[in-house]
Order: sequence, then structure tokens, then C-alpha cells
Amino acid sequence: MKFDSPYIVPSDGHYSIADASTKPLEKASDKKALEEELAQCVAGISELQRKLYADDRFSLLLVFQAMDAAGKDGTIRAVMSGVNPAGCQVSSFKSPSDEELEHDWLWRTAKRLPERGRIGIFNRSYYEEVLAVKVHPEFLASQRLPRHEHKKFWDERYESIRDHEKHLTRNGTVVLKFWLNVSKDEQKKRFLKRLTTPEKYWKFSKSDLTSRERWDEYMQAYEKLLNETSTKDAPWFAIPADNKRYMRLQVARIIEQTLESLPLRYPQKSADEIALFEEHIARLNGETD
Repeated sequence: MKFDSPYIVPSDGHYSIADASTKPLEKASDKKALEEELAQCVAGISELQRKLYADDRFSLLLVFQAMDAAGKDGTIRAVMSGVNPAGCQVSSFKSPSDEELEHDWLWRTAKRLPERGRIGIFNRSYYEEVLAVKVHPEFLASQRLPRHEHKKFWDERYESIRDHEKHLTRNGTVVLKFWLNVSKDEQKKRFLKRLTTPEKYWKFSKSDLTSRERWDEYMQAYEKLLNETSTKDAPWFAIPADNKRYMRLQVARIIEQTLESLPLRYPQKSADEIALFEEHIARLNGETD
């Protein structure tokens, strides 16, 4: 599958976050124009989602990862606003529960994968296992793994993710992964807005600052996972996130283009079934109150 986006992370393993812009690579349109184009994309996604649901052969998995305040929730809400809720499911993953810790680390996300015909959205995902857990290796203690203190531990996790996503794509799940690339300065502005706007207080957590203090470590972890797991069939897109409207439009474009590229079709009725339609019509018209 080919993807037409300047923000796709190449699969050659040479991606550099230092060279990745958090601002649009092109001159962004004004707010009104961006919102109008987004509305067009949302309408297109809505129509294609109905076809995806009716076709019932493919599913679409959208993975969103980002630092705090990058705009994951707002992007999911804006881009998927026109999708029929019956054909879409959003899953958010925070600290694993006791039950989840009794299973392998892919279990809790695997059981939330979208069924055929549906769109599944992961707000954070199994990638936390090579992000937060890598920056905070002390989290591994709660996983009670039989072996984790060896040189190839993280390489094996990347390998497990690649194998997992290859299995999904082979079986009809299209995987799109979005890293919303917000700058440290822009994150600071958004944190300060949350701390000075009463209706945004609930969005802020002290842990947000803890993660910010380890920004460089997180960027190293992101760069490594992007290079290790952006593949031809399950690519990463590093979307500039300092301009929220522009970011949302780029995500919507990629989703719409991907659905358009699938060989979706509405189910066809057989000649015998169609021949009975007149009988069904007559039966309905002959009903009495």
C-alpha cells in the first residue's frame, strides 16, 4: 500500500527526530480553510466507513502516541466526528491492571482490536511498553517476567511488535500509526493554559511534569521505536502538532486516502435474490394497519 504524505517515517531505520519539524512543512492555510477541508475529509471518511462496514473484509486500526498535551484526544474527536459509533471503537490504555499484568504485554491491546468492518482507535497502545517502560524500567518489576535482564530485551520487544502488526495486516487489518510531534515550548504553553483555565484544570496531572522532566529520554525512546517499527505495511506518520488544526487535517487526509485505496465494495445480491424483490415489495405494499 502506498501512502501519499510528507510525514511518513521511512522504513530504512535512519529517521531523526532532531530533523523532524513540529510545525507544518508547508505554509498552512488560515483557520477557516483548514476547518473547511477537515470537514470535507470527515464527510469522506464517514461515507467510506459505511462501505468498510458493509464490505466486512477489512478493519482499520489507528494508533495514536504522543507526549502529554500534543492533542491526541482532540484529534480523535475532530477526525472521527462523522463516523457511525456502531462501526468505531476507541480504547485508551493507561497503567495496566492486575488482571492485565497476569498476561503477556500484548494481551490487553489484542483483545481490543477492531472486528472486520470496523475502525479501532488506540489512544496510547502497546507502544507504551517501549516508551514509558523503557524510560522507567522499574515498571518491569510488576510484570514478573522470567527473563528481562539481557542485552536483547528491547530488541525482542520491537520484534514482537513488528511480528504482531505483520500478522494483523496479513489478516485484513490495516494499521496506521500517528506520532503527534509537539515541541517542548508548545507543550509548556498548553500546560500553562491548563493551569490557568478552570475548565481545563481536570486535564492536568502532576505526572505530566514528571514526564516533561525526562523529555530527552522520551525523545530517544520515540526515535528508536519509530526506526524499529515503521514498516511498509504498518507505517508511522510523524505529524507536526504545534498547529492543532493543521495536524488534524493531515491525520484525516491519511485516513481518507487509505480507505479510498482499499478494494471496498457493497455486498451484491444474487439474481435469484433480486428476482424476489418484487414479491417483497408487493407484500409490504399489501400490509394493512
